[in-house]
Order: sequence, then C-alpha cells, then structure tokens
Amino acid sequence: MRVGCPKEIKNHEYRVGLTPGSVREYVAHGHEVLVEAGAGAGIGADDNAYRAAGATIAKAAADVFAKSDMIVKVKEPQPNEWVQLRDGQILYTYLHLAPDPEQTKGLLASGVTAIAYETVTDDRGGLPLLAPMSEVAGRLSIQAGATALQKANGGRGVLLGGVPGVLPGKVTVLGGGVVGLHAARMAAGLGADVTIIDRSIPRLRQLDDLFAGRVHTRYSTVEALEEECFSADIVVGAVLIPGAAAPKLVTREMLSGMKKGSVLVDVAIDQGGCFETSHATTHAEPTYEVDGVIHYCVANMPGAVPVTSAHALNNATLHYGLQLADKGLKALVDDHHLRNGLNVHKGKITNRAVAEALGYELVEPKAVLAA
Repeated sequence: MRVGCPKEIKNHEYRVGLTPGSVREYVAHGHEVLVEAGAGAGIGADDNAYRAAGATIAKAAADVFAKSDMIVKVKEPQPNEWVQLRDGQILYTYLHLAPDPEQTKGLLASGVTAIAYETVTDDRGGLPLLAPMSEVAGRLSIQAGATALQKANGGRGVLLGGVPGVLPGKVTVLGGGVVGLHAARMAAGLGADVTIIDRSIPRLRQLDDLFAGRVHTRYSTVEALEEECFSADIVVGAVLIPGAAAPKLVTREMLSGMKKGSVLVDVAIDQGGCFETSHATTHAEPTYEVDGVIHYCVANMPGAVPVTSAHALNNATLHYGLQLADKGLKALVDDHHLRNGLNVHKGKITNRAVAEALGYELVEPKAVLAA
C-alpha cells in the first residue's frame, strides 16, 4: 500500500502524522510512504530525515492526496483537503465530527473511509489513540491557564502556587478522566488548591487514592459545580463523551458568579466545548473575554509542543496504522477495536454518537464492510 502524509495546515499546527521512525516501520512492512516536503519541520525532522527512513518526498500536498491509498494525518482535514479525498481511499486521523457538520458533509461526499483516532477503543474500555494527546492537553491546560491568569494577560493576577503567607490559587477540574487526571497532577505539582468534579464514584475513589489527599474530589451536582466554579481561579473543562458533543456544564448565567479575571480552559473544545460561552480559538489568538471571565479554547492545544506530542501520538497510532496498511479494510473486520474508529464509509455514517449528534441515519460498521 502507498501511505501518504501531508503537511498539517491548521492554524499553528506543527505536529506531523508520521515521524521518520514511523516511516521506517511502514517501509519495513513493505509499504511505500509519500511525505509532503516540509511536513516534519515542526518537530525538527527535515526532508533528508524522511528520505533516510525510506520515504519519497512529494513537492505538494496534492501529490500526496492523489497518489496515496491511505492518508495519515493529525488534525481533521480542512475544506481544501477533504475535496481531494476519494472513494476507496482510507483517511486515518483525528476527526471530531459531532460538532462539525461541514466536515462531515465533505467526508460523506468524498466516499472516503474515515477512521477517527478518538473513537478507536481497547480491551480496558479506554481510547488509546486519544489518550496521549489528552495527557499532553491536560498538562498544557494548567500552563495555559496560569499564563492567562497573569494580570498583563487579562487575568486576576494570581500565582497558582502562592507564596509563604499567601494562599495558593484554586483550580477546579471538571471531569476525572485522562485530561482531568493530568491537569490535576500539574496543578497540584505547582502547589495549587485543586478539586476534581466527576459523576463516577468509583473514579473519584481512584483519584482520591492516587493523590493521597493532595487533591479534593466532589461528586458532580449543579450545586457542586456552582460552588467550585464560583470559588475557582482556573476551571478546566475535561469532560468527554466518546464521539459525541461535550455537555455544556458551565452556562452563560454561571459566569456572573465567577471571579472577574478567572480563567476557563476548555479542553473539550474539539467536541464542541463544555462551557456554553466557548468557541474555538487558535494559538495565534488563544483567549477572549466574556462577562469578565477569560476563555482559553484552543482546538489543537498539543500542537504547541509538537516534538513531545507528535512522538507520543505516533507511538499510539502506529500499531493500528500498520494493520490498515497490511490488511486494508480487512483490518476493520478483524479488529473490533479498530472498527470502532470507523466514522464514515462510502457516504455513510458508521458511528452512533456522530449519527445522533448530527441527525444522520446510522449504518452499522459490520453492515457496510460486508457490502
């Protein structure tokens, strides 16, 4: 199979779908790899590094899309990319379709087979291709929030860790999953007063044991949400419903009860965001203010640290990518966890959460693959 890797074109996106190390693995499996010139510049990998790994360098993205059987990316295809996709081609990348009807229409019209990293599962009920970026985004959320909290950036002017004689800043984390865990770990490491809110009692018990009392836990109720958000300096939105739009946990009305200059960091923005006042921003203009509250809603947070995040992502995606290259669509038939990643196939929606969010008829993956 010929595997293609175009350069990412989303605003300030420096990650790359295939590192030179991953290219070597595809080549070792007998596949051709076509990489767009400059695709790895953001992680310090020049074209010669890809040539040494066995790749062919394409001058333009159009060549990669036209000549490849499978496209491996990081972020969802942009409008001028999805029009280059075609029937019979495999797209393997993050998609986040539930809050993105236009991209969904584009993929359906193309006839492509689109596999979303964020809905591939594992034996433990986890999302192994989403987890590494959730780890990065969770940790980055505290860096970003702490920076936005500085007075010169519009924030309250609070140091998260405080100093002797002065109380530390307060961080509220909504959701105790991978993002929430890593956000809490970073915030607690800085010395902040941290509370995690979740509606799973077993998960709250796990977190309580893990942090050994260094982080507070609360069961999620409207009252708990209001109390913790109103007292927080930073609120991190870390709620995920796999494949579906994120629930709106913080309403516009609630902002009036929050501290002026406090910060909302919406890590769930790829799935539509969990704050009612959220809209996607970029690394070029990461924040905006609503009712005196600073919002940080960058939709590709890990793109700010591409060396770390690209290698972490490739470590997770390589195994399934090789299955797809080796077996084609038979890989989806053989591995139900990879099949759970199938969101679009030949003009049909094959993921229940996406179908329900956007009002499409669901076609079961087994049915379309057997056709």
